[in-house]
Amino acid sequence: MRRRFNLIYMTVMAAAAAGFLSIPVSGQAPTAPKTSWGEPDLQGIWASDFQIPLERPEQYAGREFLTEEEVAALDTERAADLGRDERAERGTTADVGGAYNAVFVSVRRSGRRTSLIVDPPDGRIPPFTPQAEERQQAERAFRLALLQATPDCENQTRRCAGGTNGPPSPRLNEAPPYYNVGRLNRSDNPEDRSMNERCLQGKLADLSGGGLSGAIRHRIVQSPGFVSIYYDARQGQGFHRTIPITTAPHLPPQVRQWRGDSRGHWEGNTLVVDVTHFTPKYENRGAHENLHYTERWTRTGPDTLELVSTFDDPTTWTRPWTVREEYNKQDEYANRVYDDNRCHEGNYGLVGILSGARAKDKAFAEGRGPDPATLSGRD
Repeated sequence: MRRRFNLIYMTVMAAAAAGFLSIPVSGQAPTAPKTSWGEPDLQGIWASDFQIPLERPEQYAGREFLTEEEVAALDTERAADLGRDERAERGTTADVGGAYNAVFVSVRRSGRRTSLIVDPPDGRIPPFTPQAEERQQAERAFRLALLQATPDCENQTRRCAGGTNGPPSPRLNEAPPYYNVGRLNRSDNPEDRSMNERCLQGKLADLSGGGLSGAIRHRIVQSPGFVSIYYDARQGQGFHRTIPITTAPHLPPQVRQWRGDSRGHWEGNTLVVDVTHFTPKYENRGAHENLHYTERWTRTGPDTLELVSTFDDPTTWTRPWTVREEYNKQDEYANRVYDDNRCHEGNYGLVGILSGARAKDKAFAEGRGPDPATLSGRD
């Protein structure tokens, strides 16, 4: 019996030393778990269990939380919404283009918070600066020019809102005023297409939600001096990110990266990550290369993790804004996945889009088809 007791005791103490257990001393609160080398342990698979809008809806203005009754009513309403299974007229391009139904979309329970944004207090992204508004207007004008001879503008669909109908625009031969991250009504090259079609939609600080629209699961692995995070971003567009724990300065200003340059340090039990040096090709709600993004990762309990993120770009927004996200620890076995970017493997979509556009160009040149400029990008 003594031998058995000693074995149990030694096992418990070894686990405590490795940071897997927190053994409180009398009168003290339990401490955060630590790694074997003494840093706060953030490791595991973490997922968001609740659906919370990024910005606070107008009907909840001035309210940070919903009542339990309101949450239950929202869940009932969303469960009854079969819109995700709706189809367009069979045989049409719209039907084929809307092939993703409820099977592909994650629908989570409603959360009690009315917005992920916690600052400003109104739960809304601050207004754009005049500089950012001017840029957005220039990009929108270019997109509308490419649409003006299509049925979208003839029928004044939402896609052509603010545009006019007319002959093909000479701007069809222009380069976009800024690097294109959306879908143009043109397929001259891959960069005319959206980031999603190019398998580049998975990005740092993606707050779009789950399912087809964003990342809701993170796998965190630590080693001395580094924290590695795998982002399960969108369909097959996941990516790894390695954060050095260092006091070294950021990269030289001329070096720009798709997901910025990260530098981490510990403040107590919180991992603070400073991210700058985004490429101008990066886009996040209007921000590009001038975005300064700060994260604070904190283990708030044995099975809970909090991420507080601040977005700051004085060329885009009139003030910084902050988001709080909460994650729950997931079962390691049930959530085992292949952590690779699978979007480009067998991605015939982009090849088909470009080759189809060349076939339309050829047919028009030979008098066998309409001018591609008069067709919607979905035709």
